[in-house]
Formats: sequence, C-alpha cells, structure tokens
Amino acid sequence: MRVSLFSPMNRRFLLVLSLFSFAVLFLFLVALFSGQGKNINGSFDLKLLRVRFHQRNINTLFTPHRKLLRTVMAEPNRIRGEKCSKADIEINQGPTAPLPCGIPTYTVEILNICATGCDISGIHVTCGWFSSAHLINPNIFKRLSYNDCLVNDGKPLINGGVIEFQYANTFSYPLSVSSVVCS
Repeated sequence: MRVSLFSPMNRRFLLVLSLFSFAVLFLFLVALFSGQGKNINGSFDLKLLRVRFHQRNINTLFTPHRKLLRTVMAEPNRIRGEKCSKADIEINQGPTAPLPCGIPTYTVEILNICATGCDISGIHVTCGWFSSAHLINPNIFKRLSYNDCLVNDGKPLINGGVIEFQYANTFSYPLSVSSVVCS
C-alpha cells in the first residue's frame, strides 16, 4: 500500500503544524515589538525621545521603534566640601533623521545637572575615535586625541545649561564623562 504525501491525514497534520508555527512566530513578534521586554535598568516602560533642532526652531517628539538604553544616575557621594563631580554632567543621545545621502545622524545633549548650583568647566568625554560626516563646531565639541573629547572649548557650562549638537556616522559613539573641573 502506497501512502501519498497529500492524503487527507497528512494534509490535516501539515495544516495543524503550519498553524502552530505561525502562532508561535506571531507571539514572538508581538512580544518583541510590544515594548514589554525587560530594559537594562529593570523598568518595563518605553520612553519618548524629545529632540530639539536649534537651527530650525522645531520641537519634534519621536517614538523610537526600539527601546533606547537609559542610565539611572544616583546622587553622587560627595566628599565634604566637594562642590561638584563628573556625575553632575549628564549626556543623552539618540537617533535623528539621516542625512540626504543616507548616513545616520545622532543628536547629543550635554546637561549640567549640578544640585549645588555650580558651573562646571573642563568637561572631557570618553569618545573613542569620534568623527562625523557632518561638521561640528569645534568650540562646542572636538576630539583632542583617542578617547578624549572636549566640551564647550573647556569653558564653563552654567548650572542648568545644555549644549546640543548633531553628528553623522554609520554608528553611534558611546559617550561618557571622564573628567570635569568645578568652577
């Protein structure tokens, strides 16, 4: 007796198998894109990214299609008499619209969040071999050497002040504060 691949029993089995596979794939995609995956800091929320374009005076609100990693900053342990620390400088960055040639762009915000009201100067940032296809004003941000970039030409960033710039590269650079000088 010869059993055909397309017999009624085999067709039902293949139909059930394909429906089960489709359901598993669908549930996986829903879980992946629903924003319910656990973030690195333990929260389950999807944050909105607000980007300001000073050149065009446009405020734009983006909802990223994937979660952005956020760092949770604890209040720094201050030594008696210490006015500020590198924890008082916060760096945020996120993707923005690409250049017309297709190169991705990123907007960076550097904020002085000093709770004691201090101005902070000499802000150095670890930045790898930072480079950009889009020209950045060197008075705002420039690479001095490997993994050493200077913010605001070394001048003080006033308390509550923000410096913003955009750079264009095929990938984003991880930026973090390496040293500051309390003014």
